[in-house]
Amino acid sequence: MSRRVVRQSKFRHVFGQAAKADQAYEDIRVSKVTWDSAFCAVNPKFLAIIVEAGGGGAFIVLPLAKTGRVDKNYPLVTGHTGPVLDIDWCPHNDNVIASASDDTTVMVWQIPDYTPVRNITEPVITLEGHSKRVGILSWHPTARNVLLSAGGDNVIILWNVGTGEVLLSLDDIHPDVIHSVCWNSNGSLLATTCKDKTLRIIDPRKSQVVAERARPHEGARPLRAVFTADGKLLSTGFSRMSERQLALWDPNNFEEPVALQEMDTSNGVLLPFYDPDSSIVYLCGKGDSSIRYFEITEEPPFVHYLNTFSSKEPQRGMGFMPKRGLDVSKCEIARFYKLHERKCEPIVMTVPRKSDLFQDDLYPDTPGPEPALEADEWLSGQDADPVLISLKEGYVPPKHRELRVTKRNILDVRPPASPQRSQSASEAPLSQHTLETLLEEIKALRERVQAQEERITALENMLCELVDGTD
Repeated sequence: MSRRVVRQSKFRHVFGQAAKADQAYEDIRVSKVTWDSAFCAVNPKFLAIIVEAGGGGAFIVLPLAKTGRVDKNYPLVTGHTGPVLDIDWCPHNDNVIASASDDTTVMVWQIPDYTPVRNITEPVITLEGHSKRVGILSWHPTARNVLLSAGGDNVIILWNVGTGEVLLSLDDIHPDVIHSVCWNSNGSLLATTCKDKTLRIIDPRKSQVVAERARPHEGARPLRAVFTADGKLLSTGFSRMSERQLALWDPNNFEEPVALQEMDTSNGVLLPFYDPDSSIVYLCGKGDSSIRYFEITEEPPFVHYLNTFSSKEPQRGMGFMPKRGLDVSKCEIARFYKLHERKCEPIVMTVPRKSDLFQDDLYPDTPGPEPALEADEWLSGQDADPVLISLKEGYVPPKHRELRVTKRNILDVRPPASPQRSQSASEAPLSQHTLETLLEEIKALRERVQAQEERITALENMLCELVDGTD
């Protein structure tokens, strides 16, 4: 008698669990716009959700700890004149979020650590370059201030948010509406899917298609694609019989998929969320009430079904927490923020372990908040892998960091003047006494600035308490 060998994997028993009722975010009027984006973005500090709003588009930003019922007068981020279609947190600054809208603009916002008293209406910068609605946003994974936007004009624009300039515009690649865009791990390539049913890999700095595959899925419904950690591609789509599919592709051989999984028959587009640390892909369908998850491995059959988290209510959208925002003491390997019609519910994916110690096999070093490159370095052709951090001691988000925008004068075509030092200043050596004096002055100034910041925070808290009291 042959014994069936069970595949060894530390993720075989991953299970999902919805948070308790008091850990959800209640009374949020989630947007009803018909658009296949996640409608939700989350980072270790904040939860952002696109909401219904009269007279334009808006989204709400809540500190993660502010669970429970949300006051109907809670301040929103408003500024778009049309519905907001996509939002994305900057991976290198937890206080900066970008929003894309039906009004053809992209806006970048600075979110304060304290709760604002009134709506935030002034973005740090507005990026105007698309001629139709903008439905997709994605920050560069390793370069500072590089933001990608894709619009209904079939154009992909890469922006330098620090200057407001267009770095690159890819306007001759897609003949039809773009459905999804994804960076690879170091930001050297893009994977896009389009209404023309073609999956493309693009080198954005050369403005050329490196590889493409027509009709990776035979069905007519939209495709989605994400890069895996080793440079392969995962795509979700539909068969000719409207069965939903997950396929794994090797870009060096686009003829046949490495693996193909067929699931159920449904018309909801599957949004893939890929975790490179565990090599697990989670599939969330809009309108579904379940999350399926699969492990991607090096050996056949390459794509292994793990389990399905099921609930009663269908999901309107989904947020996916970056690894550095998870609770490592509870062996969390993923956390989702599921949007209902009027609330947002956290769903935690856990690997059961008996030990309370840090599980280093579950948590390899993961991308941290520091960029590896500046925008100009990336544009000039440099590539760099993400700067990794350890989660052993847990992750503490840094304090508020301001996004500084320096718009260049487009009328001034002179080359920037190189800084010149006077002869005496460059030749005279600094004495030890002068150095010590300067250091003491800098230290004193820093202390004064810190005291002022603490005073401002205290005054703002007093103001919030007064406003809450008058309500």
